[in-house]
Amino acid sequence: MNIGILLPLILIVGVMFMMSRSAKNRQRQASEMRSKMEPGTGVRTIGGLYAVVKEVNDETVLLELTDGVHAHFAKNAIATVLGEDEFNRIVHGIEPDEPEGLDHDAQAPAADAGDADAKEAGDAGTAEDAPAEDAPIDLSKSDAATPQDSGAPRDGK
Repeated sequence: MNIGILLPLILIVGVMFMMSRSAKNRQRQASEMRSKMEPGTGVRTIGGLYAVVKEVNDETVLLELTDGVHAHFAKNAIATVLGEDEFNRIVHGIEPDEPEGLDHDAQAPAADAGDADAKEAGDAGTAEDAPAEDAPIDLSKSDAATPQDSGAPRDGK
């Protein structure tokens, strides 16, 4: 047999073996993750729905979507089992407590010092020139510029 024919066949078989092996690893990891489900844990379904596990059966899981609203899902429909901190951050907007020792204000003086240098040099504008960082942005259409009807056709003819 010619080496030119044999080498591509060996390469194809090797790639197929590696792909099936990685797929088995992903299935194993998914089944381990789903086995960690217990009542009270937060989950995300493959459809992107966030819920709390109420009951785990052999092939189904009972999820509480909101207070008093329950639904049965297949275990395979659970995409991710979330930790308590991550679930609260995503669903309720509760940020986890920061560990002590982290100081977010440590970088603020350096930025203020740069602003002070710019003001001394006369390069800084007034507060009216710069947009306020914390000011809400108004997206109403009343402030938008309305196009003037010039009477000319729009298609350029």
